Amino acid sequence: MKRFTYLAVALTLLLCLVGTSCKPATPEPAAEVVIGAIYPLSGSLAPTGELLRNGVELAVEIINGEYPDLNLPLAAEAGLPNLGGAKIRVIFGDHEASPEKGLSEAERLITEENVVALLGCYNSSVTATASEAAERLGIPFLNPESTSPKLHTRGFKWFFRTTPHDRTFAENFFDFLKDLKEQKGIDVHTLSIVYEDTLWGADVGEAEKELAAERGYEVVADIPYEHETAEVTSEVLKLKEASADAVMMASYISDAILYQKTFKDLDFNPPGILAMDSGHIDPSFLGTVGADGNYIMSREVWALDLSVKKPVVKTVNDMFVERYGKNMDGSCARSFTGMLVLADAINRAGSTDPEAIRKALLETDIPGDMLIMPWEGIKFDPETGQNTLGRGIIVQVQDEKYYTVWPFDLASKDIIWPMPTWSER
Repeated sequence: MKRFTYLAVALTLLLCLVGTSCKPATPEPAAEVVIGAIYPLSGSLAPTGELLRNGVELAVEIINGEYPDLNLPLAAEAGLPNLGGAKIRVIFGDHEASPEKGLSEAERLITEENVVALLGCYNSSVTATASEAAERLGIPFLNPESTSPKLHTRGFKWFFRTTPHDRTFAENFFDFLKDLKEQKGIDVHTLSIVYEDTLWGADVGEAEKELAAERGYEVVADIPYEHETAEVTSEVLKLKEASADAVMMASYISDAILYQKTFKDLDFNPPGILAMDSGHIDPSFLGTVGADGNYIMSREVWALDLSVKKPVVKTVNDMFVERYGKNMDGSCARSFTGMLVLADAINRAGSTDPEAIRKALLETDIPGDMLIMPWEGIKFDPETGQNTLGRGIIVQVQDEKYYTVWPFDLASKDIIWPMPTWSER
């Protein structure tokens, strides 16, 4: 029996030496990790959707390639190192700005394409329905761009949001006013609040009034107005009479242009105007009012001039321009960041199991110096899934261009306050 065993071992060794049966197995190619992304790729928002898609695709290129000089998550090594170098592949869904379509696309990507996580959806109303599908089916949903404050208060287990929301942006205005006093010696006591009357404007106005009361500011004029109104003379006369230290505005593009023209016509000269994004940063605003838009300040989510203090912003934007022929904007900068964050969590999970990915998302702790965004970092609240380290920036129009003026440590230009009067311009 022993002789038989020895002969068997010897025969096996001989076969290993002369044959191929004992050669180390050739490693299998790295597996793919499939993620679904839902954006408005057709319809009126198609140009925005394409930019969002481009942001995701550039992030995937960086994740799947090797960019050791880029201080970004997963840039240094090819693929996901904790999954054997697995590559990310994204399947895109088109929601056409329809909540119902977003819901069906989320269900299709999860049940038919077997994605391990979802990304999207830009429109808050679509994010609401698509993330409901993910919640019901137990798949992580990462939202990089939607700003409705209601999205993270639904008690969802699988929802995570990297971008700040509108309540945070309103808080940023008051943080800015505090810094303005402490660091620039400019004291603001009274506010006028102007906002259009759709859901967005009403929510912004409500948040600003609540925060003003909490932080000790007096609201001397509270002026809601009809969206896409044809005339704002009475509203501007009320603003002149109130004579506040600063005016906060929430207006879409046609209203923003109308107000600015009426300000000039009626010689209204507030010390500062703080706009809640939207119409005041739309390219048509300065394209229409030109130099009359100088000195307006607006909240923003991202700006190219952040590269003055964060060189990685320019590096990534240059890559974007090379591939897509245009600069990044705040929307695609956020979709780019969201893709990196989701992939980083999957890599740390070392698994495509949904629960493992969800757990890794909860443990996310990415410092601000590893982001192109002007945030202190990314860390999710365990109860809501909201990033607790996000913030907006404030830009000011100077020489008909937008420059970051706050936070002061990221500013590329000094703030101009008070605004010159119309007669001084």
